[in-house]
Amino acid sequence: MTITTTTDAWRPSAHFTARSTWLNDPNGLLFHNGTYHLFFQNNPTGSTWGNMSWGHATSTDLVSWSEQPVAIPVLDGEMAFSGSAVADVRNTAGFAGPGETALVAVYTAARDALPDGTGASQAQALAYSVDDGATWTRYAGNPVLDIGSAEFRDPKVFWFGGDDGHWVMVAVEAVDRRVAVYTSPDLIAWTRRSHFGPAHATGGVWECPDLFPLRVRGTDEVRWMMIVSLNPGGIAGGSGSQYFLGDFDGAEFTADRISASEDPADYDWLDYGRDYYAAVSFNDAPEGRRLTIAWASNWDYANETPTGPWRSSMSLVRELDLVRGADGRLRLAQRAVLPTGPASRDVRVFDVDVSRLPGDRTELRLLTGTTDDEVVLTVDGDEGVLTCDRTRSGAVDFAASFPSVDWAPLPAPDESGRIPVRIVVDASVVEVFLGGGLSTLTQLVFPSAPFTTLQVRAAAE
Repeated sequence: MTITTTTDAWRPSAHFTARSTWLNDPNGLLFHNGTYHLFFQNNPTGSTWGNMSWGHATSTDLVSWSEQPVAIPVLDGEMAFSGSAVADVRNTAGFAGPGETALVAVYTAARDALPDGTGASQAQALAYSVDDGATWTRYAGNPVLDIGSAEFRDPKVFWFGGDDGHWVMVAVEAVDRRVAVYTSPDLIAWTRRSHFGPAHATGGVWECPDLFPLRVRGTDEVRWMMIVSLNPGGIAGGSGSQYFLGDFDGAEFTADRISASEDPADYDWLDYGRDYYAAVSFNDAPEGRRLTIAWASNWDYANETPTGPWRSSMSLVRELDLVRGADGRLRLAQRAVLPTGPASRDVRVFDVDVSRLPGDRTELRLLTGTTDDEVVLTVDGDEGVLTCDRTRSGAVDFAASFPSVDWAPLPAPDESGRIPVRIVVDASVVEVFLGGGLSTLTQLVFPSAPFTTLQVRAAAE
């Protein structure tokens, strides 16, 4: 088919995109002085992966983002890979002067291999800002943590404990499928304390870890959640993000459950769609909220999606908590932060309750009203799944793996046998939330006209 849509028609309004360049993993998520900071992997000179630098965007509402100048640019022979950012309010690193608070980015300095194939390395490095993130300076003593590896990356750093606490870093030993835990008094001198993994999905390299406390809804109970992304080996194919619940004592994470099964369906996944990767959370979000954002794409085809000169977007921000089910098991709940007012004009939110009774099958069809493009979501009460068919969603032939039919498990229904379904459509991104976000699925689509209508009908046998 001939697609006449311009790529700006595929640019979402509530999912952050760079103005005219490539982006992938979210980095350095931080709330400071009333502003949310979203850093991200960015090629400032192109629309495919390369020249990796830290792009930067800011927001006061988590929906409307303003792109800022590149924060940490690529150097000759050294790229700035993923990492995190903290507000060093105790000035443990000594970067702040009187009356200042230093924001400190902890990132992976990825050095290229020499012509003879040797010399490649990934080590952890620092950059800091004393003007609320407007400008950044690389630390003269970089790197601060180098274990002599070319596959050691993506540090997530946070403060553990009160005034007598310490910094914690989790970073991946990617090809070993392990998350290493380090501690430091000052962000500069780091001591290895433990590691977690391999566990559950190990079909690809591990990347972009996170570790944080999460409250059980309606109680004072707190569990710790570790996120680990991997590529390939995701539940829908290509890249994906899994998680573990457990305990953390400031030095070691212990999972509550490690399944002996080799079936990925037995593991816990942040999202069951093709396009949700490298999810990480904001440090210092107000009111104790745990807020995450992910890259809405998949390494199977990310460099080939039919947009330009911009390429890729973030997901919506999601607020997380835990819910204990009737079976006693804790489950993750994710609620999308949605736009309001003028920002919501181009975002369509469809809410519908569907039956999960045996024998019930319901089709939810996203339609344009002017073309044959469609996304077909089928709720199957017998199988206990929702399937998402995007094989006729518009432009699908740019990559062999893009036309797909994927699935997400259905949460338990309410007493009437029904499950609430929320579908958020924002140009080229569709996010589906089942049962109040107890199961989610995120998919890219590139229709020839916007999806404006949801048709609900009994599914054909």
